[in-house]
Amino acid sequence: MRVVICGGGVIGACTAYFLGRHGIEVIVVERADVAAAASGRAGGFLALDWCAGTPLDALARRSFHLHAELASELSGDWGHRPMSAYSGFVMPDGDARRHLPSELDWLSEGVMIAGRIDTPETTAIVHPRKFTAGMMAAAEKLGAELRLERITGIVRTDGRVQGVEIDGGIIEADAVVLAMGPWSLLAAGWMDLPVVFGQRSPSVVYDTGSDVPAHALFLEYQDERDGSLTVEVFPRADGSTHVTAFSGQQPLPLDPTAITAEADEIARLMAICERLSPAFRTERIIARQACFRPVTQDGLPLIGKVTGSDGIYVATGHNVWGILNAPATGEALAELIAGQRPHVDLSPFDPKRLRPFDPSLLRLG
Repeated sequence: MRVVICGGGVIGACTAYFLGRHGIEVIVVERADVAAAASGRAGGFLALDWCAGTPLDALARRSFHLHAELASELSGDWGHRPMSAYSGFVMPDGDARRHLPSELDWLSEGVMIAGRIDTPETTAIVHPRKFTAGMMAAAEKLGAELRLERITGIVRTDGRVQGVEIDGGIIEADAVVLAMGPWSLLAAGWMDLPVVFGQRSPSVVYDTGSDVPAHALFLEYQDERDGSLTVEVFPRADGSTHVTAFSGQQPLPLDPTAITAEADEIARLMAICERLSPAFRTERIIARQACFRPVTQDGLPLIGKVTGSDGIYVATGHNVWGILNAPATGEALAELIAGQRPHVDLSPFDPKRLRPFDPSLLRLG
């Protein structure tokens, strides 16, 4: 059996790895490079039970444990590290508490910690680009092939998939997996597929070394333009710290490598960072970036068989939990394709729950 995976992000890489563990031949087709989009620019935060009470709970719990297992089994160098998580708020100028010391000594005055919301037993982090590249490398060791090509369509005969069209040819396949993040929307022109939006988020990454401990932060901040927003701070094991604060919807560029951060949003984010800690200095910036997260109409990912297309599967729409839920998504999808019962019930994520997208409404930048 040969499976072609469309997309070299974290979902595609994990799916390739778990398919390889079933002894299935895999070809991953990626337009740009491994982790070229959100998989390389995300925060990498992992949480065991933050999806409790939602359909994502079982997927997240399974995936959180898989992250630890994979880091151990594969000797992963992607910086899997347990960490604590804190909530708090930043006092605005003029507030009497503006100059009170923070409970965490690496933070500036006036950054007040409301409490610890999770412990190293239930929250962790990975470096997303390194994790994605590591899983792709592990898949290649199991026989997967990575091809840098642009997919232009799906080849079917009597409703059964035969392969994918690329510039200048066809790659034959017994099954095809669409794992193209928000660019999965392009596939709506090839088959019945629900809409996938692109949620744009800017971020700044600092080289903070050992100045910032393993403390994930979720801080309320009053912004003159957007009002109250949440600033998210994610220190990684390699000494880098990822900070993000706001997001919005904009037209999705056709080329993932064309996504760049806007000067105004980065300037605003840098000003917020400088207010948080002396560790966040301009000369320490190693990345000013932006990415598009895939989001569906009901906020749940699409994982499973595509309606009316025999042999075609989809895995996208994970929003902020893409890095967290990639291992369990890849495992479950590989089990489904191999004819086994998945570890996680995929029925809440069945694509047929949502109406197919009308490709005539497609808006891309």
